Amino acid sequence: MLQWRNFVYGAMVLALPVLFVADDTGASMLHNQGGVLLNGKPAPDSSAIFRNDTIETQPHHEATIDATGSTATVKEETLIQNGENELVLEHGTILVSTSRGMAVRVGCLRVVPVTADWTQYDVTDVNGKVTVDAHKNDVRIEVRRAGSQQVRQPRPSDVATVREGEHTSREEKCSAAAKRPRYEAADGAILNDPWAKWSAMGVIGVVTCLALCRGDDPVSPSRP
Repeated sequence: MLQWRNFVYGAMVLALPVLFVADDTGASMLHNQGGVLLNGKPAPDSSAIFRNDTIETQPHHEATIDATGSTATVKEETLIQNGENELVLEHGTILVSTSRGMAVRVGCLRVVPVTADWTQYDVTDVNGKVTVDAHKNDVRIEVRRAGSQQVRQPRPSDVATVREGEHTSREEKCSAAAKRPRYEAADGAILNDPWAKWSAMGVIGVVTCLALCRGDDPVSPSRP
């Protein structure tokens, strides 16, 4: 018993620092029963995952992500990227249960719980169409405009609330597109303008006349 107790104490001493470090670096636990790729390689049945790790489920296989105060079920044929209290959905379906406000980002949209209460919702992205179902409590959809990295203080027009028991669909690509650079808009257009064209021809005519209409007199005579 003494040896067993010492073994348990030693294991705790070794494990606790690792757990604290994992928590500081945003680590979560990935659980599956096969058919799951972690960063492009077959995932173990249980594995720690960190920010920017990718998880991809094969047909007829699912995976579960356990984080502090949150659980996410990655449905079959789904590709996601792990983030800081956020999951980036590339395609497929993910079911989130959270009391820590875990969000799901897909394209220019970000789905986040409205309150800190226990919230359950799922997000599906298929062929560029995003569907959000609120199963427990409300969630809101925030639009990330072109050029902004994240939504900090979204405008009222950029926010839509999905009430508990309801669902809604949006396009993955938002209507607000980045402005084209000025040089692209002007490229080739100046010669298509009639005023610019005739002005250019006038300048060419004046230069030609100065060169040819002076007869045999030099352009810069040596004597007055």
